[in-house]
Amino acid sequence: MIEIRWHGRGGQGAVTSVELLAVAAIEEGKFAQGFPSFGPERRGAPVAAFNRVDTKRIKSRAGIYKPDVVAVLDESLIDLVNVVEGLKPQGILIVNTQKTAGQIAKATGFKGHIGVVDARGIAMHEMGVSIANTTMIGALIKATGVVTMDAMKSPIDHRFGRIADKNMNAMTRAYNEIKIS
Repeated sequence: MIEIRWHGRGGQGAVTSVELLAVAAIEEGKFAQGFPSFGPERRGAPVAAFNRVDTKRIKSRAGIYKPDVVAVLDESLIDLVNVVEGLKPQGILIVNTQKTAGQIAKATGFKGHIGVVDARGIAMHEMGVSIANTTMIGALIKATGVVTMDAMKSPIDHRFGRIADKNMNAMTRAYNEIKIS
């Protein structure tokens, strides 16, 4: 089983990312859960969302406290939230940033694998908006192989309709451009 925690701000699409990834995993014949964790936060406030994906039925309904992967949609959260809390030492931290993996390691103290990608820049170029949630899915897929890129096509088409191709292009670029140390 792979457990993933997403960090973002309200309105950045962390919850949407979780839903899309869960649907893609299910369409591949896997078992998946996707759930948010937030209260009455407003747009811009820190939020977390979670995925579990496995090849067998998932019986746990508990929170995820020791994720295998953490994806950070907004690097400014590193100064507000301990994004690496509970992240397994051999886990993967994926950050939307223009910084290097070394700079992120220094900022977070995380010594495991770190993936960096300018998801915001890719989203601006491919979609004309700085919302990098689908872009970060591409980076996460490259780093983990949790699902295939092909599995994302149907959920993206269903969710985004006429702008689905732009989202797929952004996702593909992040898949190709992420740097993992």
